[in-house]
Amino acid sequence: MTDLIYTHMATPVGNLLISTDGKCIQHILFDDGAAAAKLQQHARQDAHPVLQLAEAQLAEYFSGARQAFDLPLNAIGTAFQQRVWNALSTIPFGQTWDYAQLAQAIGQPTAARAVGMANGRNPLSIVVPCHRVIGKNGTLTGYAGGLNRKAWLLELERAEGQVQRQ
Repeated sequence: MTDLIYTHMATPVGNLLISTDGKCIQHILFDDGAAAAKLQQHARQDAHPVLQLAEAQLAEYFSGARQAFDLPLNAIGTAFQQRVWNALSTIPFGQTWDYAQLAQAIGQPTAARAVGMANGRNPLSIVVPCHRVIGKNGTLTGYAGGLNRKAWLLELERAEGQVQRQ
């Protein structure tokens, strides 16, 4: 982690910590969590064009002008986590899936619980839209940033794209 560069970004849902290895975004974390605190101990704060690109696209998302991200990403995780995170990226703006749908999308329909664990370890909040995963009965369930932030993000997308269950 010593080669990571990070910045902080103020957003309507709180401060984000965004990191890059100089080529790709590796983390977009809520700045009030343990993972963000740990990352800051092993990275340096600085400006970088990749970070500026991420900040610009996130600002567009929060203003309602962006529904999809075009960023170089490099989330570090297990092969299973990578499959889950890739599937998360296919959930369309304005829609939600439940954990069973996500498990089905990766070809492991009985792995909803493991999918939920991988979803919770997503290091690229908002850009890899783990907030779009809800409980089977339509309720908001677990979100590393807190359910209030999850509700806010879904409401933003509802206003812009009419969130609906698929």
